[in-house]
Amino acid sequence: MTLSFEDFPPGHFGTFGPRRVTREEVLAFAAEFDPQPMHLDEEAASRSMLKGLSASGWHLCSITMRMMFDGFIGRTASLGSPGVNELRWLAPLRPGDDITLDVEVAEARVSRSRPETGIVTFKAVARNAAGLQLCEWISPIIVRRRDSAAGQAG
Repeated sequence: MTLSFEDFPPGHFGTFGPRRVTREEVLAFAAEFDPQPMHLDEEAASRSMLKGLSASGWHLCSITMRMMFDGFIGRTASLGSPGVNELRWLAPLRPGDDITLDVEVAEARVSRSRPETGIVTFKAVARNAAGLQLCEWISPIIVRRRDSAAGQAG
């Protein structure tokens, strides 16, 4: 079943994961996309403000995006996203961490300029197995409305 705008009322939407993050993938992502010492070198990382090897925040965002895609976006009538409203990295993601993602529909409204679509704003919070919040982001996606609902708009 394809999820439409009407399937996203405000409130808790779902919890996804856990998803384990390996040392190898932390190093591979950092080497290619964010080659800062705290993401690549144990010794340098221990001297950094992160106090140990940690994944890039962009790696964490990529993982959470994949978790959302696998969890629901892949079966949603999504037309894309206008961007990210807010992103905060709250604690380091460590190799070996198991990530769980809580997703809430913060807002859902019909588009004024394109009434056949709605804008659903999600708040996603990633946590490790100890419950520590790793990141939080708020981002809208544009979702097609069901034909019957779109036909009544106006």
